[in-house]
Amino acid sequence: MDDGGAAARDGSSAAEVEALRERVAALESARARPPRHRGRSFLAAVLIILGCLLAPLSVVAAWASDQVGDTDRYVDTVAPLASDPAVQDAVADRVTDALMTRIDLSTLLSGVSPDDRPRLEKALGRLGGSLEDAVRSLVHERARAVAASDAFEKVWTEGNRRVHRAVDKALTGKGGGAVELTDDAVTLDLAPVVDRVKQQLVDRGMTVAGHIPEVHTDITLIRSDDIGRVRTYVRVLQFLGDWLAVIAVLLIAGGVLLSVRRRRSLVAGALGAAVAVGLLGIGLRIFRAVYLDALPAGVSPGAAGAVYDAMTRFLGTTVRMVVALGVVVALAAWLTGPGRRARTVRGLWTSGIGAVRATADGAGLRTGPVGPFVRRFRAWFTWLLVAGALVVYLMWAHPTGWVVVGIALCLLFLLAVVEFLAAGDRVPAVGAVRERT
Repeated sequence: MDDGGAAARDGSSAAEVEALRERVAALESARARPPRHRGRSFLAAVLIILGCLLAPLSVVAAWASDQVGDTDRYVDTVAPLASDPAVQDAVADRVTDALMTRIDLSTLLSGVSPDDRPRLEKALGRLGGSLEDAVRSLVHERARAVAASDAFEKVWTEGNRRVHRAVDKALTGKGGGAVELTDDAVTLDLAPVVDRVKQQLVDRGMTVAGHIPEVHTDITLIRSDDIGRVRTYVRVLQFLGDWLAVIAVLLIAGGVLLSVRRRRSLVAGALGAAVAVGLLGIGLRIFRAVYLDALPAGVSPGAAGAVYDAMTRFLGTTVRMVVALGVVVALAAWLTGPGRRARTVRGLWTSGIGAVRATADGAGLRTGPVGPFVRRFRAWFTWLLVAGALVVYLMWAHPTGWVVVGIALCLLFLLAVVEFLAAGDRVPAVGAVRERT
């Protein structure tokens, strides 16, 4: 009876051991093969890709909302054009052509008063050539002088401030004033410049110029056969404004939170957005060449290029800022990860700061109670500094790529200070070891 019971117990124990072995094997197998989340990973990838695709559109939308819709920003954009030599040459050429069509060369000298005739003949004779060439040279000289004067800069700036925004005209077709949108071109009326040139000619003895009626000629700011189609898109982007950037960030953040490997997804999302926006910047440069090649013969390529560069300057700044931000975020996510190379970099960082702290301790520099306090709340200090850097970036009116790099470097320096203060006192520890030995 006892033998039978013992055998039964042995059999039961053996069965339990075998069951435990099978369970351990199953657990180890499950651990070796982590659960696959194909649906979750696919959805996370889709969200991140959509966010990256919306990133360049959000940059254009922010530009359309901020740059196109802000008069002060627009004036800051076009004001330097008054000092651009190519723009001044284009203005002088347009004014010269407009005035030459209204000056009757056959009656020019006969219509000049006897007192002004010697002065005019002297001015024309100095220029040489035929009468028409001499008059054209005189008119162009005066037009170029007016275009290069401070008065022209004032007329240019105040005129652009009074009229409807030129970029808004080009891309939305709204408004009126001196800027007109006709035949797929944005033109600026140069009548005030013509009046000043006429006065300059009268002062030089060409009194007949004073009898020329009001002349309206223009300079082309933007010309494109696709303005009508592009402005429809820009109206939508201008309506979306900064919200499109928020949507792009939320999509990438949602994809990161949904993914299984969040840190790797954050690196991929940040770099993907940086690459997408970087391609937009490259596209701006390519489109500039295509745009200038397609200009008609009557438009100055130099002036058109200067206008294009001015109009897209802030857009290019935003592109560089987003690229820098994406690289900084990706680098920060990688450096804080568990990878071997990341751990090596962090080890070098910690060792370097530790060596500096040991040298300071050896020189008699002590942190006193500050060191233990910072060491105790080091994680809190780290997160507060990161949050502060983020607040500074968000509160910056118009951050650039260098602003992003500067904020990152300042954060890195402050984190190094925290690590330095949190490092343990080296010298007392070494003294204690010597006493014990």
